[in-house]
Amino acid sequence: MPGGSAWSLLIILVLIFAMVYFLMLRPIRQREKKHDVMVDDLRIGDTVITAGGIYGEVESIDENSVVLKVESGAKIRVTKGGILGKPEPERMAE
Repeated sequence: MPGGSAWSLLIILVLIFAMVYFLMLRPIRQREKKHDVMVDDLRIGDTVITAGGIYGEVESIDENSVVLKVESGAKIRVTKGGILGKPEPERMAE
């Protein structure tokens, strides 16, 4: 049956696409949504970590960027995408 092999190939391709979506694409999108919510919830005075590993306290929040005050007292501006997250409380005590 020549038509049967075409259907089985189509089913295999659909299954491969579904596996790629659920194992790779969906977790990335969930992580991005979680990051967006965290950045939207930033408040002045929050301590954050940047993608470069810099700890800082939020001084002001702009539409696309955040001004951080670092330990030395200097202020730096980073994009909102450059904020990785808030440090865990036990790590801040060190």
